[in-house]
Parts: sequence; structure tokens; C-alpha cells
Amino acid sequence: MVLSKRICSILVNAGIISTDQAKNALQKERITRERIHAEREKKRGAAGTANIIDAPIDFVDVLLALNVRTIDNPEIPIEEDTLYETIAKGLGIAYKKIDPLQLDLNLVTRTIPKSFAMKHLLLPLEINEGQLVVATVDPFNQEAIEDVERVTNLKVLPVISSKSDIKKLISECFGFKHSISAAEDQFASAGVGVDLGNFEQFVRLTSSDEVPSTDQHIVNAVNHLFSYSFDQRASDIHIEPKRDTSIVRMRIDGVLHTVYKLPKKVHNAVISRIKTLSGLNMAEKRRPQDGRIKTEKDGVEVEIRVSTIPVAFGEKAVLRVMDPTVLFQSLEQLGFEDEDYHKYKKMISMPHGIILVTGPTGSGKSTTLYSTLRLLSSPEVNITTIEDPIEMIHEDFNQIAVQPAIEVTFDTVLRNILRQDPDIIMVGEIRDLLTAQSAIQAALTGHLVLSTLHTNDSASSVTRLLDLGIPPFLVHSSLTGIIAQRLVRTICPFCHESFEIEINQLNAMGFKTDKIMRYNGTGLTNNKMKISSDGNIILKRGKGCIHCRYTGYKGRKAVFEVLPYSERLKKMTSDDVNISELRRVAESEGFVSLRDRAIAKMINGETTYQEVLKVTWENI
Repeated sequence: MVLSKRICSILVNAGIISTDQAKNALQKERITRERIHAEREKKRGAAGTANIIDAPIDFVDVLLALNVRTIDNPEIPIEEDTLYETIAKGLGIAYKKIDPLQLDLNLVTRTIPKSFAMKHLLLPLEINEGQLVVATVDPFNQEAIEDVERVTNLKVLPVISSKSDIKKLISECFGFKHSISAAEDQFASAGVGVDLGNFEQFVRLTSSDEVPSTDQHIVNAVNHLFSYSFDQRASDIHIEPKRDTSIVRMRIDGVLHTVYKLPKKVHNAVISRIKTLSGLNMAEKRRPQDGRIKTEKDGVEVEIRVSTIPVAFGEKAVLRVMDPTVLFQSLEQLGFEDEDYHKYKKMISMPHGIILVTGPTGSGKSTTLYSTLRLLSSPEVNITTIEDPIEMIHEDFNQIAVQPAIEVTFDTVLRNILRQDPDIIMVGEIRDLLTAQSAIQAALTGHLVLSTLHTNDSASSVTRLLDLGIPPFLVHSSLTGIIAQRLVRTICPFCHESFEIEINQLNAMGFKTDKIMRYNGTGLTNNKMKISSDGNIILKRGKGCIHCRYTGYKGRKAVFEVLPYSERLKKMTSDDVNISELRRVAESEGFVSLRDRAIAKMINGETTYQEVLKVTWENI
């Protein structure tokens, strides 16, 4: 009760809750604790987990159960992180928002037993200058802290973290480690691989606190990898065999992070489990294979594309997470500038012709195409796609997977689906002359064709088609427009700050400041660009915080250049077309390059100059 009053005093002084709210919470504390305890017992009994140790109930649980609202906005409940961060500040103890990617799995699981960690809500985070940093919700639990110090022979430095984070990570770390260790022991005793059996294609994942000890350990470990990747918004999972270990990396916002180092003994079993789920041949280890897994995330079906390939120390698997909430978006959300958005809408509203989407792998081309097709789909329209492989199945489209082994290729399918009365055709990629010829034939016979092409920018796509062997007159008559795109990381909204940079410094890094001014309209007086009293440009960047894992970036957004293939450009197209001249004429018609569009996002505080330099290039 004394600690409860102290917590109330801290929250009231910080302006988080009012005096009346504090009095009400203290009056209802006992009965609320009893209600929480009864609900836990009922839930544990129903789940058959009566022997599991649960975390103690504290006063923050009471406040959350009472649904206490903020003073500033009575409609918004106070968040758990806000409560613990305010309490930590009032007690003079550091608050730590735990980043799962920074945790050392071995340190967490080998320092203290799971039962002790859950009973006292202690999570070892790191060893810093001879001190063991431990996350807790109760820094005054001196007895438990002293026990940890005796076991580790290290001075414990407690930091406060939210209870839900600590509970979740204790369960995840110990559950995953138990699965891997048990599997490793199984291999050590048997000397052979584990028979994983035949499992269903559709995988229903259990939550991290429901990992049953009686299930196959590798199944639990792979399920955990999937769940963890969903939690971290990963687009790809890499499982890479090394000489002595197996590395698991995840790509988040376009950057790879190492998340686990697994014992080498379990690598083959993990790969076999993934190959079983994706319908691959487990006996074939010398050739690349492709498959797919269908599972769910928050009640929504998610597809995972699986690719395996033999490398020096075994088979490497890369799993691409195809999240429908990412692949199917409204065009307005993708990142088009207003002018380019209207140009693109006009292009896709044409009854026939070819529209090309260009850019390197991982630049968001699939998202743009799928989002476009969803916009165009209706009961009156027949949409057919040809893909290698099908990235996301959608019931509004007729989707065909390329299978070269049985001569089902882009060009053969294209020739045949014209008999299927399509209105819109999406070709996964134009990669050879036959496919290009078939796509052009489809466009000339009254169909709207969308496809991708691997070129650096939109103007270069013209020479790419000519290099493939398409005559200029067919390019004239079939090509409607081209868009090129890249993905830039966006500045974290929680920790953004303004800073000044000299124009000369931008010039030295390769920016053409005259283009910045030109895009900015009327120059320095335009309100889009902020200029300091010293004449420096004011930009934004992320300082780094718990929400962005101290990277300064959170999420990504596409940058587009849209090139309608106008009559002037068609007249310039010949076997010896000059791309620089083509681009100059396009700019006179209102074309804005990728670099300039990215600079616009930099000026408007959406991204940084580092991202602009990394993902765009410009002819000097």
C-alpha cells in the first residue's frame, strides 16, 4: 500500500493522472487485485496450465485494469509504457524500452532459470562495464537482485521496463532456447536427423506463451521464427549455415539484422521443417528449390515465399513474408506526388497499351502492381496475371504460375490467355524477346498490359526494349508509359529533430542545389523549404529512440518517377535513341526524376539526405 501511494504521488506530480483518479485507484486496489487474480486462475484452469508460475500483480496492473484515462484526453487510456516510464523517472531509475533484436539469447537464458525470471520478472539485458543490466518492474526487490548477484558474481544494475515486454520476452527467449537445446540434445544422442513427419500446409501458430513442452522442438522453433518476424515487421528471413553455427537474420525496413545464432546441429532440421511446410523435396539438397507456405497473422492469411539454395556449408533458406496489408494498398498511400499520381491514374485508365514498372529487386514493384490491379478490379473486368512465382493469391485475379519445366513460360502463357478474353494482363517480368513480343501483341490487340522491367530509371526502359530486339515502330504503337521507383526509409515520427546544413555541403555530396530550388518553386521564399537566418537549409533527421531501435528511421515509403510516353518521345525513339535527349524533352513536358522526387521528400521532412543518396542516382 505504501508503494502504491508513492506511485500515485509520482503519477499525480507528473500530470499523468489527477488526484481524484489516484484516490479512486487506491480505494479500489484490493478488490481490483482480487478480480485480476480470479481472472488469471479461471484462464489458467481453462487452459490446463495450473502449474505455470505467473507474474505477481502490481499497482500498475490495477491502474490498467481500471482503464484509467489521461488528463489531457479522457477518451484515451494511459499506456503501460507511459506509466512505467513516468514511475522510473520519479524513482530516479533508468527506464529501458527493450529492443528484442539487441537481446543476447544466451545471456538471457543462461543467467537465471525461467521460473525465477517469471516469478520475480527479471530479464538480463547485457553486461556493461562489469555490471549485469537487468530489466524489472520492481527495482526494490532486493532479495531477488542479491540472488542474481550471488549466482553471476556480477553487480546488478536494475532498469525499469514494462511488464508486458518482460513477460513476453522471457517466454519467447526461454521457449525458443528450450526448443533449440532440446533438439540439439536429440541430435547428439541419436546421431541422426529428427523425423519431422508430414505436417499440414496451413500452419496455425501458437502465441509465444503457449509453447507446449510436449510438441516437436523444431516445430516450436520454426513457429517462433515466423511469429517473431511478424512482430518485428520483417520482410525477409535469412537462415544461413556457417562453419560452426547457423545465422538467422531478418530484413526490417530494408536493413538486415542478425537475430539468432543457432547450433549447427539443428540447422538441417530447421531447413527440413521449412521445406516440409512449403512442399519442397527434402531429399534434394544440391539444387535450388522454390516453394510457399500459407499461415496467418492476427487472423489474416499471410503467404511466405521460400527459396533454398546450396552454399558452402549447407543449404541456405530465404523466406519472403508476403503480407497482404503491405502488398494491397490504396495508390494514394504508396508515395506518389499529386502530379505523378494523376499521370499514373490516367495511364492505367487507358483501354490498351503497355505500362512498365521498373526498379531493382526490393523496390516495391509488386506492391505497386498488386495495388493497381486491386484498384482496377471489378465484376465487369477480367484480370489475368502471369507470375514467377505467384507472390500473393487474390481471388479477384486469375493468377497463373510460370513453370519452365513443363514449358509454361511467360511467352507461351501470354499467347494462350488471349483466348481467355482478358481485359487486363499483368506479366511478372519482361526478361526476353519472346515475352516482350507477346506482351506487345497483347497490347496491340486491345488489352491493357502491366509488367516489370529491370532498369535503373524510366527512360532507360526504352533502350532496354530496343536491346531485346523490339523494333522502334512497335514501341511507338504499344508503350503507354513507364514508372520507376525506389523505397526510402522514413524519419521516425517519435524522435525527429531539425538541423541546418550548408548549401555548399549538399553540393559537395552530389546534390544539385539549383534543382532543389527549381523543384521548390519560387526558391528560398517558398514555404516548403525552411531556410535559417544564415542562409542554410533546415532539414530533419531522427535522433534515435526506442520506437525506431535507435536508427532514426521507422517504415519505408516509395519514391516514383512517372514518364507518360508522349507523341514527342515516340518520334524521338529509334534504334540509336539518345537517352539524355529523351530525358531532357520529358523534363520539358513536366517529367520529374527519382532524385528530384526524393529530394522533395527530404525537403518536406519525410526522409534524410543519406537515404536520397543511397537509393537514387543522377547523371552529372
